[in-house]
Amino acid sequence: MSGSPADDPVVERVDVQVYTVATDAPEADGTIAWDSTTMVLVQLRSGSTVGTGWTYGPPACAAIVNATLAPLVIGHSALDVGARFDAMVRAVRNMGRTGIAGYAISAVDVALWDLKARLLELPLHRLIGAVREEVDVYGSGGFTTYDEGRLREQLGGWAHGQHIPRVKIKIGESWGSAETRDLRRIAQAREVIGDGAELFVDANGGYTAKQAIRVMQAASEAEVRWLEEPVSSDDLAGLALVRGAVGADVAAGEYGGDPGYFRRMCQSGAVDCLQADASRCGGVTGWLVAASIAASFGLQISAHCAPHLHAHVALTVPNARHLEWFHDHVRIESLFFDGTLDPGGGWVRPDSDAPGLGLQLRRADAEHYRVA
Repeated sequence: MSGSPADDPVVERVDVQVYTVATDAPEADGTIAWDSTTMVLVQLRSGSTVGTGWTYGPPACAAIVNATLAPLVIGHSALDVGARFDAMVRAVRNMGRTGIAGYAISAVDVALWDLKARLLELPLHRLIGAVREEVDVYGSGGFTTYDEGRLREQLGGWAHGQHIPRVKIKIGESWGSAETRDLRRIAQAREVIGDGAELFVDANGGYTAKQAIRVMQAASEAEVRWLEEPVSSDDLAGLALVRGAVGADVAAGEYGGDPGYFRRMCQSGAVDCLQADASRCGGVTGWLVAASIAASFGLQISAHCAPHLHAHVALTVPNARHLEWFHDHVRIESLFFDGTLDPGGGWVRPDSDAPGLGLQLRRADAEHYRVA
């Protein structure tokens, strides 16, 4: 039975594709290495209108969309996104809301919002209600596998080529066992970007708490402003210990998948800025909830990775600090979509005339990378 009022447009079809794109060079952070990135892309159709969403996760996400989530969306109103989100969350109770199921929900939720905005002929940030016209970005990459030349090229391109005044590199190499190289790379990053840009670092949980404090003390001349996941994001006490001992803002939250996770992180005093990822935490709906939780604790929120998923939603909350212009995802989104954004000057401004997310899939270009 349809859950749509008689006059509402309904979701008629759900399509899922899986794409894998090889990295343009070997990549690693403090605790893992990879040579490709997989995107699971969901498209919902209502009449001639198509809404698109995606997540960066394993191909198994597609199976969950097809088997569990699509039947909850097809035949229902394309306007009642909240009802579809609630139905999806309830349906994955036994498999768990976070992880792969949460990634799948995220992709469908983003597609629902994109579809609704396109049906109403509004950009997504206008549909939700914007509080600003643009959002700051920071260049993100600086992988531990990069040599000095590659690191210089990437950071210099952001700071001096595109004039992005915030850049981030990976540290905590090999689970924190390469402190000397970490410190050398931090110093090089500061030298490359100069005094006019902020330096961010991300250990991806590779350090112990006391080790992270020692590294930041040793790197004091580099004036690091942002220290991401100095210890595991599950170690709230360790995050709080580091936060109380360093001058850099401590950030974490990218693996959060439900409101309880974000509430615990904020309540524990573990972070100066909460991170949330719309491709993991429940799409646009979940990200807005995370932003509200952060605001209730007087904290800002930063959008993790997938910048074109976050550009619109980040305009709609007053406590958004910035979004991550992550090298791998920028590269994939630029390969796959028309309408991608220009971060020149250190911010992005979505097109106020383009409906939805403002993107159009270049299907022929994406097909080269399709694996399922």
